[in-house]
Amino acid sequence: MKNFFMWLVMIGWVFIPYTSFAEPTIQIKKESKEPITLKNSVALALMHNPQLEAFSFEKRAREARILQSGLFPNPKLNIYLEDGTGSGEFSGFSRFGQSQTTIQLSQLIELGGKRASRIQSSNLSKQLADWDYETKRMDVLTQVAKSYALLLKAQERLKLSEDLVQLGKNFLNTVNERIKAGKVAALEKVKSELNLSSLKIELENAKRELKVARRNLSITWGTAQPQFESAIGNLNQISDVPALENLKTRLSHNPDLARWTTELEQRQAILDSELSKSIPDLELQGGFRRFGPTDDNSLVFGISIPLQFFNRNQGAIEEARHKLGKAEAEKQAKKASTEKNFLDAYNELVFYQAQVSSIKNQILPGAEKAFNGIQEGYRFGKFSLLEVLDSQKTYFQTKILYLDSLAQYHNTLADLERLIGEPLASLNTTSIQSTGEGA
Repeated sequence: MKNFFMWLVMIGWVFIPYTSFAEPTIQIKKESKEPITLKNSVALALMHNPQLEAFSFEKRAREARILQSGLFPNPKLNIYLEDGTGSGEFSGFSRFGQSQTTIQLSQLIELGGKRASRIQSSNLSKQLADWDYETKRMDVLTQVAKSYALLLKAQERLKLSEDLVQLGKNFLNTVNERIKAGKVAALEKVKSELNLSSLKIELENAKRELKVARRNLSITWGTAQPQFESAIGNLNQISDVPALENLKTRLSHNPDLARWTTELEQRQAILDSELSKSIPDLELQGGFRRFGPTDDNSLVFGISIPLQFFNRNQGAIEEARHKLGKAEAEKQAKKASTEKNFLDAYNELVFYQAQVSSIKNQILPGAEKAFNGIQEGYRFGKFSLLEVLDSQKTYFQTKILYLDSLAQYHNTLADLERLIGEPLASLNTTSIQSTGEGA
């Protein structure tokens, strides 16, 4: 069976490429009761994850902001009535017929590239929303991959516990036969029953862990009560780890870093917008005036220019400059932390790959051989009950360690692929199929 993580590549996972923000093409409308695959899990998460849905609304909101930022200022209608009423010879409502009435339109003319700066800033803000959505999409898919690996581990743990309970029952029958034959004391039956009870407790714990693992996977698509009964996949698939330098060059594919180019452009656009506000706008005015006493008419024109003696937007400009500098510093900090996380994930992956290989090829075969040999030897009186139980415990713990190492390997693999922006399998032609004694 192919590496179950390769399904992410087959459906166009976010790792290829990050510059495209196309919506997923797989249409899985709802979860079924059939055994689930990683491919379907990914599709369900992309379609129904609540966090991704929230980000899609944010993207639409920023698209609306672009529309708003491109609109021109509205004209204003001004109506003036002069000499309508007052004191002395201007008192009384009869003066309305002797008044001057002016109807005027005014239009603000933005200068200094204010509108263009606003549009540019809004466009870049929309691009940042795209990057944020892509980053969250990667986080969700990484969560799916890790949850799926833990689900496969829980399934294998349950199978192992069921097998051990059956072995415990079979061994109890063997002990009963030896007691009836008078070869061992009746006390060994009590010890065997206690061992079987302990194995049954482990079985119940395994069932509980499987239930939690199923829920943790389904919650990635917003369902607290999963419908599927089981997951299909091969936890035993591991791959060679490429050279460190080969992977380090691919950190630029990480959207957490790639977004900072857009972030700096957007901060610069905000600075440009604030600088443009230091240039005063013009307000053109024009209208019609009627003189009441003579019934004459005339046109009026005017221009209004703010005198920026005090407020030239100095504070906002300095604020924008400082925020641009802050973004530069944040970019460097993010780059340093990403490189650290990459090195940590790489070293962990190498460690778990070596641990999985060591357990599979050296420790697990020996533990199984000792367990089978001691259990068989007990039938002929070669080994004591204590030796049988000790070999059983060692074998069980070794199998659990093997499952834990496999799950840790796949979880670390998902973290590393999240950091470099593509699956390791696409860089690797060599894979190691763990076909021997495994979970």
